[in-house]
Amino acid sequence: LICTGFLCISEIIQIEICITLVCVTSGLQGLFGVPELSCPAGFQVASKKSLKNTELLVEKVCNCPPGTETVESFDQLSDGLCKVADLADFVKVAHPDPVFREAAEKTCIEIGTVVEQLNTNVELCKSLKRLLDNPDIVAQLDSDTRRVAELFMFDFEISGIHLDDNLRKEAVALHVKLLDLNNEFLVGSHMPNRIASSAIPAHLHLQFENEGSFIQIGGLHAESPDSLVREIAYRIYLYPNAELMECLEELLKCRYKLAKLVGYESYGHRALKGTMHITCFCVLCLFFFFLSHRTAKDFKMMRDMKKKLNPHNSVSVLYNIEPSLYSPYLSLGACMEGLNNLFFQLYGVSLMSEHPSPGEVWSEDVRKLAVVHETEGLLGYIYCDFFHRPDKPHQDCHFTIRGGRWCQETGQYQLPVVVLMLSLPHPTKSAPTLLTPGMMENLFHEMGHAMHSMLGRTRYQHVTGTRCATDFAEVPSILMEYFATDFRVISQFARHYETGQPLPESMVARLCESKKVCGAADTQLQIFYAALDQLYHDKPLDRSTTEILKETQQKFYGLPYTPNTAWQLRFSHLIGYGAKYYSYLMSRAVASMVWKQCFVQDPLNRDMGERYRREMLAHGGAKEPMLMVEGMLKRRPTIEDFVDALVSELNPNFETFIMDSES
Repeated sequence: LICTGFLCISEIIQIEICITLVCVTSGLQGLFGVPELSCPAGFQVASKKSLKNTELLVEKVCNCPPGTETVESFDQLSDGLCKVADLADFVKVAHPDPVFREAAEKTCIEIGTVVEQLNTNVELCKSLKRLLDNPDIVAQLDSDTRRVAELFMFDFEISGIHLDDNLRKEAVALHVKLLDLNNEFLVGSHMPNRIASSAIPAHLHLQFENEGSFIQIGGLHAESPDSLVREIAYRIYLYPNAELMECLEELLKCRYKLAKLVGYESYGHRALKGTMHITCFCVLCLFFFFLSHRTAKDFKMMRDMKKKLNPHNSVSVLYNIEPSLYSPYLSLGACMEGLNNLFFQLYGVSLMSEHPSPGEVWSEDVRKLAVVHETEGLLGYIYCDFFHRPDKPHQDCHFTIRGGRWCQETGQYQLPVVVLMLSLPHPTKSAPTLLTPGMMENLFHEMGHAMHSMLGRTRYQHVTGTRCATDFAEVPSILMEYFATDFRVISQFARHYETGQPLPESMVARLCESKKVCGAADTQLQIFYAALDQLYHDKPLDRSTTEILKETQQKFYGLPYTPNTAWQLRFSHLIGYGAKYYSYLMSRAVASMVWKQCFVQDPLNRDMGERYRREMLAHGGAKEPMLMVEGMLKRRPTIEDFVDALVSELNPNFETFIMDSES
């Protein structure tokens, strides 16, 4: 019955009872403490239970008088679906058991289909419209309730609620098709490529994963000091996959068709509505003109320095920032202790380890952290899935499993639950897990997302934590990168795991300067990515995605396209950030302004930490992004401020740095 998907309510109850009995007798809690999820079949039960509750809430919303209760019911409806869909969205990519992954994937599609149907439900929309069209009722709503009501209406509008019955059905069908294509591309973009072992020099085999007579390459190995390893990884990992190429082109075609159907000029126009993008294109254009000159100098200087010092060494060795020099000071335990100290000093928050119950986590090396405030108590939970394992995506991610909200029905706050997923090496018998500077920065970045989820106390789940405008969502995470490279912060935890010696300040300074040496090139690369993303989501494609990439790279980036590669097939951000990849640059500009104005003088200032929480983190998406930025900076930034914030990051003292590196 579970497999066929046809269950009546009595059958659901019977299966729930059976699963509960299994849980009790076996002592299993189920994933994230959800009793049904002690086995893959539990996803079907959780899904059916959620959908049954959805039916009841839809009936309630359509029949209740317009007011705050309408918005609360909408949010309850959203929460019930998200609690199943978000959890399944994580499990389908991260669980080591393929049966669990398959069950989660089916649940994602099932819930996603229902969500798209609800977004074109005329009666549901009418109930919200009755509220928003009544100025007297709207005037009585608090600002958060009014904004959430407007956001729900926005979801109706971009889904095609205004269309006739046949066109609405077509829109839903396109949405459902896109769910499949999104999932196919996302999974494919993380799959490793294989090559015969005989094609690679024998002495390099240990640098990659072996699979019988094949070498498996699942990433770019960008931090390897060996240029040949980096080249092999680049050419093999980015080698074109015909099926995935077809998937991407069909995905882009469907997105354009959907956007046109619901009344937008392109998918880009549809995606950018409701963001901070008003300044986006001005910033990118002004900044690109600056970088065109600056990046050419960067590339020339890099070539000259490489030739001068040693033509065979990597950039990291030339600048004396080889990751292996730093890793002994950056054990995972030390970095986590550093984060704990930082959060306590800024917000009065501690990260406390808890033992998960049997069946609560999907891998034995997953750690559970309770986030506890010194006066407010428990704020939520962070599950740390930090270590590499087979079939796990090689990408650092933050997943919302459950959003925070005030539960009117229980009179309690629903605590947020998130997962941080990294791909760190396991500890060995002789050493703990040691992080490179890049890994440490990524850990801080992802923890910035987690604290955004934990420190928000929104009334509504629909706008909790990172559920905000895409071009604002990266601000808290990028701001954490500044803390990760500030010696006053690093000096509190970076100790050699064997000797206990602190990381020298000169090494931290070199690391920071090295980023500026290639800063313009790195930022131009981000502009290239953002421009490519916009072009893919503009008018219908008249040539292949690779041809567009090659042309865009030649125009926006200083390094040439490498033949027989298809980087766009690894551009997984096209799914979650489609037509919004520029958000990283916008967020970096905002984070830079916040850092320089509020934290650079004292990165451990409690008053400033409280202000940051109050003005930015606490609101999630319940407040307009620019109003939050304005509240933090005490001024409204101009386009020039955005450009200056990015440009100011690129001012290294080249001469001093070269002398220091040579010495």
